[in-house]
Amino acid sequence: MKVFTTTLGQMAFLFLLIALGYILKKIKAIPDNTPSVLSKLENNALIPALVMGTLMTDFTVGKLSASWQYLVGGAAVVVLSIPLAIIFSRLCAKDSYTRKIYTYGLTFSNFGFMGIAVVNALFPEVSAPYLILTIPLWIAIYVWGVPSLLMPHGGEKSGMLSRLRKLINPMFVAMLIGMILGISGAVNYMPKCLIDSVNTLGSCMSPVAMLLTGMTVAEMGLGKAFSKVSVYIVSVIRLIVMPMIFMIPLIFLPIPKEISLCIICSVAMPLGLNTIVVPKAYDLDTSVGSSMALISHIMSCGTIPLVFMLFELLVK
Repeated sequence: MKVFTTTLGQMAFLFLLIALGYILKKIKAIPDNTPSVLSKLENNALIPALVMGTLMTDFTVGKLSASWQYLVGGAAVVVLSIPLAIIFSRLCAKDSYTRKIYTYGLTFSNFGFMGIAVVNALFPEVSAPYLILTIPLWIAIYVWGVPSLLMPHGGEKSGMLSRLRKLINPMFVAMLIGMILGISGAVNYMPKCLIDSVNTLGSCMSPVAMLLTGMTVAEMGLGKAFSKVSVYIVSVIRLIVMPMIFMIPLIFLPIPKEISLCIICSVAMPLGLNTIVVPKAYDLDTSVGSSMALISHIMSCGTIPLVFMLFELLVK
């Protein structure tokens, strides 16, 4: 029951923000360019702060050496998720752009905002190791996910130079800075006011993303947001099929239950929010990403308790 109430409480918070963004846009209480401005704020300040804050706190010698098994578990999630996501997205979408959005959403769940909230509420004993497990996911997002799947190609050939240019963005730079500050221990000598500023900015990422989701849905219309059949299929794959695929080896392999629990937490969450905020900053179509955010988060109220119930029954 606690897993259901925790998930429902988190969903209520998210959907209140979506509803607020929707209403503000519908009644024209905000300028027309607000979604574009917010998306650029997310890409250039809030997401970089979130990534930098996470890594400079958790990417330290002490934490990595003490929880290296969780780091390996996170890397395994990335290695297995990418090919599965590519296969499923090809089955669910024909056009290249939608396929990339689906690939991103199936590879990376909302393991940050949603995952951390669920772990802290239900499994506080693995809160710190869970953050270590998600480090490979953060790295994969900004080395491969965002540059390759969510940023525009601009008609250029996908050569090495083009890929390197995409990597030089605020999110990737913030990731590198966070890793350097964490692994070197330099974060321990940073002024507290600077650390607090980074962490506070990062905590704004998800709330602003949900406001942006509501505004985007208002632009496209509720009917269109809930009308795309393939989004429901992708959401079912993300919320049920992917966790079940990961649960099968966890049943038979001699993996500590704490690590298995963190792995399931990272793959059982709804689709991530970057499929809205990153494309919007480049004036790309966000209708699919917005639909995925709405539908998968609604469905997760039922699927997350189901997945954890099965985990407790099957994984010893």
